[in-house]
Amino acid sequence: MLKTALKPRWILSLILAMVIAGVFVLLSQWQFSNSSGEAPPPESATEQVQPLTDVFRPGVPMTAPVADQMITMDGEFLADTTVLVQDRLQEDRPGFWLVSAFAVDQGTTVAATGFDEQTVIPVVHGWIADATAAIEVPELVGPGSVIGRLLPAEGPVAERPVAGQIPTLATADLTNRWDRAIYSGFVVSTSTTLAGAQQAPEDPLEVVTVGPQPQETPLNWLNIFYAVEWFVFAGFAFFLWWRLVADDYRRTLEEAEDDEAEEVAPSERETTTNEVRQ
Repeated sequence: MLKTALKPRWILSLILAMVIAGVFVLLSQWQFSNSSGEAPPPESATEQVQPLTDVFRPGVPMTAPVADQMITMDGEFLADTTVLVQDRLQEDRPGFWLVSAFAVDQGTTVAATGFDEQTVIPVVHGWIADATAAIEVPELVGPGSVIGRLLPAEGPVAERPVAGQIPTLATADLTNRWDRAIYSGFVVSTSTTLAGAQQAPEDPLEVVTVGPQPQETPLNWLNIFYAVEWFVFAGFAFFLWWRLVADDYRRTLEEAEDDEAEEVAPSERETTTNEVRQ
C-alpha cells in the first residue's frame, strides 16, 4: 500500500488534504478564541471611584471593562424627567425604580465628543413599592453630583404604555422621551449631593444596592461546538485521502489477480486440448 501512496497523484492529493486540514484547524482556533467573552475587570479596579468622563463617553456602546465601574459625575438634575421603571425586585419584593435625567458636565471632553453639556445619563435614585407613592418623593432639580455604579442600558420592550412608567431602562426610549442626547448606560446612585447637601433616600424610597458583577469569564458553547466541528473536518480530510488510496490499492490487487487468471486460463485450455487428442 505504501507503493500506491507514493504515486505522484496521491502525494499531490496528500498535500491538498494537508492544506485543507490546515485551513480547518485555523478556523477551529478562531472559534475557540471567540468562545470566551471579554472578562469583566477585577473588583479592585471597578470599586475605585473614577470620573465618568474619564471612563465613558456618550454615543459609545458600553463594553465589559467599562460596565460595573464606580463613577462620580458633576452636572445638573433636570426637571420633569422623573420616570418609574417597572418590575424591579428589592429583596424579592416587586416594585419600581425611580429614575431621572442628569445632565453631565462634560468639561474639557466637549470638543472631543462633539456632544454639548446637556448630554444626559439616567440616574436610579432608589426603589419604591407603590407607583402612587412616588408623588411623595421630592424631585431633585438643579446642580449636583452623583457617585454610583455605571451599568449598561437595557433593551427596549414593547408593552402597553403606562403614564410615567417604562418597562425597561432603555436609553433608546429615554432619549426620545427626554429629547436629549444620552449615554448608552445608566448609574445606580449610592451618594447624591444637591446644592452642597447630601441627599439620602427617604421613606417610601429605599436605596438600591448593586454589587460587582461575577468575575467568571463567560463561555459561548456554540463557538466551542463549531471549533470541535472544524477540527473533526480537518481529520476527515486525511481520512478521505486514506480511503481513496486504499481503494486504489485494492483496485491494483484486483487487476493483478485478473492478469494472473488470464495467464493461467490459456495453459488450462492447451492441457484440455491435448487430453482430447490423446
